[in-house]
Amino acid sequence: MHFASDNWAGAHPKIAESLSKHTDGFAAAYGTSALDKAVAQTFNEIFEREVAVFFVATGTAANSLAQAAIAKPGGVTFAHREAHTIADEGGAPEYLTGGARLHPVDGPLGRIDVDNLKKAITGYNNVRAGQPMAVSITQLTESGTLYESNEIAGISAVCRENGLPMHMDGARFANALVSLGCSPADMTWRQGVDMLSFGGTKNGCWCAEALIFMDPARAEAFPYIRQRAAQLFSKSRFIAAQFEAYFEDNLWLDLARHSNSMARRMADHIATSGNVRLAWEPRGNEIFAVMEKATAARLRDNGALFYDQNPPHSEKHLIGENETLVRLVTSFATSTEEIDRFGDLIA
Repeated sequence: MHFASDNWAGAHPKIAESLSKHTDGFAAAYGTSALDKAVAQTFNEIFEREVAVFFVATGTAANSLAQAAIAKPGGVTFAHREAHTIADEGGAPEYLTGGARLHPVDGPLGRIDVDNLKKAITGYNNVRAGQPMAVSITQLTESGTLYESNEIAGISAVCRENGLPMHMDGARFANALVSLGCSPADMTWRQGVDMLSFGGTKNGCWCAEALIFMDPARAEAFPYIRQRAAQLFSKSRFIAAQFEAYFEDNLWLDLARHSNSMARRMADHIATSGNVRLAWEPRGNEIFAVMEKATAARLRDNGALFYDQNPPHSEKHLIGENETLVRLVTSFATSTEEIDRFGDLIA
């Protein structure tokens, strides 16, 4: 029962097949092959406009280089207190921007509160504090919740008032998209998103991440930034090959729907168990649950893999003295048998 992370899942067979298909022969390197260009056109079609797409190795690289692309002297990017870019990227954004900073903003369950964001930006309106540089949101959030379209637009409005670009960390972009039931354009640039870290690795790819600029004019200097950060693939056709299969016949959306449905099935088991409780309702493929420490140990002894989690800053009250908050993550490879076995163990 593998619920530690969707990063633990392998590659979907169709993506592996596409990689194998493109191993023979020769193709132009560094993103100039016919396959690279075809996948770039697919991104244009998906987002219903011309976008600039740059493959990178990891989500951390995409997030950090997004900041590098718009860096200012003394620059400050505003992100949620529990955002991956603040809590889990080892200072990579600061390193790759040459010293820009990340300012934490509070809000419930992984979502930036607009009023808190306004106050945080106002605090930097003097030369000694530094320059506001960007706002970054995560979709799905680190708490497994998501921003509704109007909430993205609300944060974007604050960005526009202050002349700041808006970045979205979309490591679980597909999971959020199918949960909202909207188009990629409606969840991004139509709400004011300027840059998107587009993740495929957590949703069935082997290693497929991209940074997307909704306005290609913003990306004029980015090829040099990516090269200096050692993120330019020579055989980039193998990233393109993954995205080719990922998008074909909407595989990416089907995989996300499956992982979300497995999370919903698990949440239903938890809600009726009597021994474990949902910390809050999941909106994608991450479930946060509260259980006694002894229950967590018993589940692990019976083969369930998952991580303990520190409660979000806004939810410290959730956990009793002998309890723990755990994160359970489903994936495209999660089976109903795994979910139901887990449900039997907590019943």
